[in-house]
Amino acid sequence: MKTTFFLLTLLSVLIAQPVAAQFNIRISTGESLRQDTIDQAVYVVQYDMQDRSDTTETEAPNETALLEVGRKLSKFYSYTKYVCDSVLAADLANHASQEVINEHLARYGKSRLSEQTFKRFPDGKVTTLDEVAGGISRLRCEEDDERPQWELSADTMRVLSFGCRKATCRFKGRNWTAWYTTDIASSEGPWKLCGLPGLILLAEDDEGHYRFECTGIEQCRAYRPILYAGKDYEPMNRKAYNKVHERYYADPVGFITGSMPNVKITIKDSQGNPTSNPKNLPYNPLERE
Repeated sequence: MKTTFFLLTLLSVLIAQPVAAQFNIRISTGESLRQDTIDQAVYVVQYDMQDRSDTTETEAPNETALLEVGRKLSKFYSYTKYVCDSVLAADLANHASQEVINEHLARYGKSRLSEQTFKRFPDGKVTTLDEVAGGISRLRCEEDDERPQWELSADTMRVLSFGCRKATCRFKGRNWTAWYTTDIASSEGPWKLCGLPGLILLAEDDEGHYRFECTGIEQCRAYRPILYAGKDYEPMNRKAYNKVHERYYADPVGFITGSMPNVKITIKDSQGNPTSNPKNLPYNPLERE
């Protein structure tokens, strides 16, 4: 089957650092990945996620993330990315113009969270799926289910209408503060954070790089499958997984052309003028260890 690649590069000058540039890539291969139903959602928790993976920014951009809590496992992913990818796929199928595609990308926002995190899947494991460079490399990393070691506090606050208690831990290279509610019988939380006596509604690291705040909870009355599309992703351990990301952020254009040698990429600034290929992009991953 012939695969058509669509490459969109967006380059904008940062106000704080005029010589720097922000580089975003979206690629659609036009192929449909097989998705398997692995569980049924009991709760769907919506979070407002702030992500300062670029620490040169003064403010962390926001996106919407979803936690699907099933009977046996959970799935955490960016709903913003899901919407953007769905709109882009529809535009490509309808042969939309570049102008229309740019308008839709601006309207539906940009996602920084490309990873999907599955806790307790497969049994006793945590699985991370990622699409590097917009899907040129699809990676699957399965690890032991390592839980945070929380210290519980008597401090309280309210998130939405729920009374919450405080807990702290050091986990995966960051110091986390979480607020959880015992009103919902789940020990789940955003990303890999879990293991408290209730659902985590708010979590943030002490450097202000990442923050997850619950904005809504739905108890599923109708059937809602939890889907997994990682069977055809390239399996690798955490060390190799991190190396792929480091290579991409060191030289994104080189990473793409190395995987797609017949693709020619022209980088332009916000005025449409050709500029040099960006290298050594800011890299501040959610998981440091």
